[in-house]
Order: sequence, then structure tokens, then C-alpha cells
Amino acid sequence: MLRPLLPPLLPPRPRKNKETPPWQSFFIDRPVFAWVIALFVLLAGVLAIPKLPVSQYPQIAPPTIIVNSIYPGASAQTVDESVTSLIEQEMNGAENMLYIESQSQSDGGSTVSVTFKNGTNPELAAVDVQNRLKRIEARLPQAVVQQGVTITRARSNLLMFVNLISTTGEQSPVALGDYLARNVINEIKRIPGVGVAQLFGTERAMRVWVDPDKLLGFKLTPTDVVNAIKAQNAQFSAGILGDLPAPSKQRIATSIVSLASSPRQKNSATSCCAPRPAAQRCAYGMSAAWKLQVSLMDLPRD
Repeated sequence: MLRPLLPPLLPPRPRKNKETPPWQSFFIDRPVFAWVIALFVLLAGVLAIPKLPVSQYPQIAPPTIIVNSIYPGASAQTVDESVTSLIEQEMNGAENMLYIESQSQSDGGSTVSVTFKNGTNPELAAVDVQNRLKRIEARLPQAVVQQGVTITRARSNLLMFVNLISTTGEQSPVALGDYLARNVINEIKRIPGVGVAQLFGTERAMRVWVDPDKLLGFKLTPTDVVNAIKAQNAQFSAGILGDLPAPSKQRIATSIVSLASSPRQKNSATSCCAPRPAAQRCAYGMSAAWKLQVSLMDLPRD
């Protein structure tokens, strides 16, 4: 019997291995069906790509709450013992807290950073920190309470430095710092995502130099001078002229304000003289007189 010299057109089907699972043999014996299923899976994946949730700024770093306070005139050790240590002890044990970092500076500044677990709601964490600060507010120094303890939801790492310079040299660093504090800082804080905007400068303010020898001679303390300045620099309402109940012929009501109500009047009365027996008279030199602020309306002639 003669055998064909040419090989067959289709290769012989491989023999099934007895160890091959039945489901694999099913797809091996039906390659077209396997390709159709693979194409359907690929098409479903392509159609699902636009539906996948994509976060542009995912929450990778854990949320951090920063507590800032200032103790004027205190050293770093005094700030650490009087302010920072009290805040650390109270923050210990907060819900979902990971760790605490603190800094006590030589200029009286105190910074306590409380880091929480990833996924913690920053708003709830800030409320928890605020409630814990209320517990120790009475134990903090009075100067710290007057300056205020601020709580911010931000991280301590700096993102950007912005410098403001005067190209002509006409503006002093104090004037530039005052401009930043009044017109730039608040605008930067309104940008979404900005936690803290800090000014490395100073605003316009008045510094009072006290002669210790004269204070000793008049038996005064720096606290007496500070209290005298606060008392003479207070702004308060003096009342209203012509307010209700008023006669039927009364047509206007005007507010009564203090004499030193405008910045120009305050600047003209900011010189502090030498201490006198009545220390209140030399602070700012403000007068106790009053003036009337009347609107542009005709008063009744009768």
C-alpha cells in the first residue's frame, strides 16, 4: 500500500493529557469561542475606563492640626514649661492620634502639631483639639490667653515663599510688611487649599521705651504703664443723640464718638512723656473730650 508523500494540510490535533482540567480542555478544543470571550472582556474593560474614579489630589499624608500660641517676652524654656507641656499633656490620648510634635522658640512662640490617622475627618479632629484646649485655658498664662491660641488645619512644611521688594527704595521694610498684612495675607488665605499664610515681617506699630530708673523713682511697674496705655487707647461707644423715644419734631439721630477716632488724630497724640505721679496722663496724651458726628440733614429750626 502506497503512503502519501505530501504532509497533511492540518496538523494533527494534540492528544489530551489526562492531567489537564476539564475547563482547560473545553477552551483548547474551541479556540474561536475562547477568542470571542477574550474580546468581550477587553471591550468591557475599555468601556469601564471612563467610569473609574480618579482622584487628582488623593489623601496620602495624614491630617495634621497645628496649635500656635505666643508668650511675649518669655524664653524657650519658660514657653516649654508653661505652655507647650500643658498642651502636649492635654492632646495626649486624642481619638485617632498618631503622634505629637512641638517647638518652643526663644521669641515666645509655641507650635504643637498633632497628627491623626489617615482617613480621619480634619474638621472633627479640629473640634476635638479645640475642646481639649478649653480645658487648660485657665491654666495657661494670662498673656498667652490675651494673645490668643490659634488652631489651623495644615501641615508644618512650607510650600512657597513670596518676597515683596521696593524697586525704587522709597518704601521701608516696615511699610512693605504693613502692606502685606493689610492687602496680601488675607487674599492668600482665601485660596482653596491654603492652610496658613505667615508674615515674616512686622506691621506698623508703636514701641514704648520705659526708663527703669524713673519707674523706680515713681514706684511704678511696667504693668502699670501697659495698663495706662490700654486705658487711654480704648475705643468705646459714648451713646446716641436724639435716639428713640424722641419728640415728633426730632428728625435725625447721631452717634457720639471719641475725639481720637481717626488715625491722623491718633498719630498726633502718640508721644509718651516722662512718668508723672498720675501715670495715666502721660500715656498717648489722649483727651477726654467728645465730638458730634452729624449727617447732612437740616435740623428743625423751631
